[in-house]
Amino acid sequence: MENERINIVIVDDHPIVIEGIKMMLNSQPFINIVGAFTSGSEIISFIKSNKVDIILLDITLPDVNGTELCREIKKIGPDISVIMFSNRSERSIIMQSIQNGASGYLLKNTSIHELVICIKGALSGDIVFCNETKQIISRPSQNELQIPRLTKREKQILQLVAQGKTSNMIAEELFLSPLTIDTHRKNLLQKFQAKNSTELVNYAIQFHMIEE
Repeated sequence: MENERINIVIVDDHPIVIEGIKMMLNSQPFINIVGAFTSGSEIISFIKSNKVDIILLDITLPDVNGTELCREIKKIGPDISVIMFSNRSERSIIMQSIQNGASGYLLKNTSIHELVICIKGALSGDIVFCNETKQIISRPSQNELQIPRLTKREKQILQLVAQGKTSNMIAEELFLSPLTIDTHRKNLLQKFQAKNSTELVNYAIQFHMIEE
C-alpha cells in the first residue's frame, strides 16, 4: 500500500468542509484526491469514467439522500469503498448506510489519525467506524429499549427539560426545591438509560413522549 496512491473522492454539500478534508488528507503521501463534489449527480457521472478507490460521502446532499446514493454507487462500482462522513449520529442512519453497502461511518469530528486508519481499514475490506460511532451502535436500538413508565411529575419535568430549562428554573416554576428536581432528573436519566439531558430528550422524542 505504501507504494500505491489511493484515489479518493469527497462528496459534501459544503465547499468549506471539502477544503478542510483536503487539507487533512493532502498531508498523507499515499492519498490522491481525484475529485470533490457537492451533489450526488456529479459523483455518479464521475465514477463511470474514473478510477476511484474510496468515496467520503456526506448524508445530506442537495439532490439525493447519501444512504440512497451509496446504494447507487455500489451498483455502478462494487469495488469502490464508500465511507459515510457526516454530522448525523442517529443509530438508524448508521445501520441503514451499512445495509446499503457503505464500508464505514465516521462523524465529522473524527481526527485525521482516525480517518487515515479507517481509510486503510476500508481498503482492506473492513467495516470501519470512528470511536464515537462505535459507541452509538453498541447502544440498544429504540426497539430494544423498553418505553419507560413515568409518573405524572416526571412527565411534567421531562417536558420542561426538553424546553432547555435548568433545575432551578423548573423548581421555581413547580414550587419545588432544586434538590427535588435534581432527584427527578437523575431518575429520568436512569429510566431512559441516558448519559445526559441531551440524550434523555432525544430518546423521549423517539418514543413520542414529547414534541420535537
